[in-house]
Amino acid sequence: MGSSIVWVLLAFAAYMILMIVIGAKYVKRTKNSEDYFLGGRQLNGWVAALSAQASDMSGWLLMGLPGSVYAFGTGQAWIAVGLFIGTVCNWLFVSTRLRRYTIRANNSLTLPAYLENRFHDKKKILLIISSAVIVIFFLVYTASSLTAGGKLFSSVFGVDYKLALTIGATVILIYTFLGGFMAVCVTDFIQGTLMLIGVLVVPLIAYALLPDNLVALLNDSGVVGGASSYLNIMEDSGQQVSVIYIISQLAWGLGYCGMPHILVRFMAVSSEKELLKSKAIAIIWVALSLVLAVFIGIIGRAYLFPTILGETTNVSNENVFIEVITKLFIEDHNMAFIGGLFLCGILAAIMSTADSQLLVASSAVAEDFFKGIFKKDATDKTVLYVSRVTVVVIAVLAYLIALNPNSSVMGLVSNAWAGFGAAFGPTVVLSLYWKRVNLPGAIAGIVSGAATVLVWDYLPICKDIVTGEALTLGAKTGLYSLAVGFLISLVLIVVVSSVTKKPSAEMLQEFEDVKSGNI
Repeated sequence: MGSSIVWVLLAFAAYMILMIVIGAKYVKRTKNSEDYFLGGRQLNGWVAALSAQASDMSGWLLMGLPGSVYAFGTGQAWIAVGLFIGTVCNWLFVSTRLRRYTIRANNSLTLPAYLENRFHDKKKILLIISSAVIVIFFLVYTASSLTAGGKLFSSVFGVDYKLALTIGATVILIYTFLGGFMAVCVTDFIQGTLMLIGVLVVPLIAYALLPDNLVALLNDSGVVGGASSYLNIMEDSGQQVSVIYIISQLAWGLGYCGMPHILVRFMAVSSEKELLKSKAIAIIWVALSLVLAVFIGIIGRAYLFPTILGETTNVSNENVFIEVITKLFIEDHNMAFIGGLFLCGILAAIMSTADSQLLVASSAVAEDFFKGIFKKDATDKTVLYVSRVTVVVIAVLAYLIALNPNSSVMGLVSNAWAGFGAAFGPTVVLSLYWKRVNLPGAIAGIVSGAATVLVWDYLPICKDIVTGEALTLGAKTGLYSLAVGFLISLVLIVVVSSVTKKPSAEMLQEFEDVKSGNI
């Protein structure tokens, strides 16, 4: 495979150079903080849609989800169902009102700034809390993207994981550092297109080349419960799925309305007409991508047989898409460059999320924390400088978290997704649709949501009855922390808002202006 690897390397190099060139192109167009964080609110419908969805799905779409289906069966697809429902609801019910409200609320550039302006928080309590939540959970989220990138390079080129991690992190850092929001969105548009082409073409070709029928191959590969159980969405690892399992998987969809790197795309679209176009494009993209990502896991189990990832080889099941592409294209050097381009689709999924996370986290530190609290008279030049320094610092910290090659992409994404969804989701939705919600309610919602996830996922306060092993509430109950955190946050927002002072007449008028479109 010597010559094949050269062609794959050329494909990767061409792709990564293109990303850096785009970053360099937009560095001259980034003149102020609004350009760096929102691109001057000039996104068109196509770029907004594909950049939002590409930044959303991350390496999870082409590594985590197919790997789970490959190992355990289509019962893992309940997550995809939840994410599709969440995506549709986010575009239909959150996008338009959030764009309007961020304009009406003093032209807010970031989610923390929106919350501060929406609730007239003169003491900047929301700004501090929400900025801290963003930095904490984005460290974990960015680490998941870098981990996926390290695994990709390590698997394809056979290089040391730490070297592979360093290469991927460096390229992402360069173009995000240089070009800001527009560079991130344009690269995400390209990456979203590449991802869709990859999930459309690769599994269909692999299916056409199966040496036997799918069911027979699945049975031969030793799937638990046989092919009928493996292909049954109501079973997981040969067992009937429980109600708690389904609730936990569907609860992933609740996360969308609290994801800062997705919500910022809604804020940046140039007009509501373009936003209408974005809704249709994004919903179609996510439907195709999720269905085909599940298909990759199923086809990969049959196509790669007699190799069984994680059993007959030490390669992780999360590498199933990589291994299918390798067998289809790269083992035959005549197709290696094409295979390299498809592998770039996985790299695209990883980079499109990591760059957005770095940018949003830097905006929380520079725009919200530094300018909003410590130096209110800071010039745009100073804010841009602090933003770029913050991008580097957060990238380095996430890199250090990702150094463990045994880190699970799925596990890291799960924790960060729950944190954002529970902390911000209920507050964002109610801020858009319930005029009675107030500042104390919003604070209670964000704090309780984030705290619930941290306690549920990280504190071993329970014990296994048989072994006596210390367990977290999540491990003990099997219930996803996002479902619990979202509910607690929602309840506390309503209760606290109801028993405290009503919003001012000015806040109520702003709410009515947004509702009627008078901005």
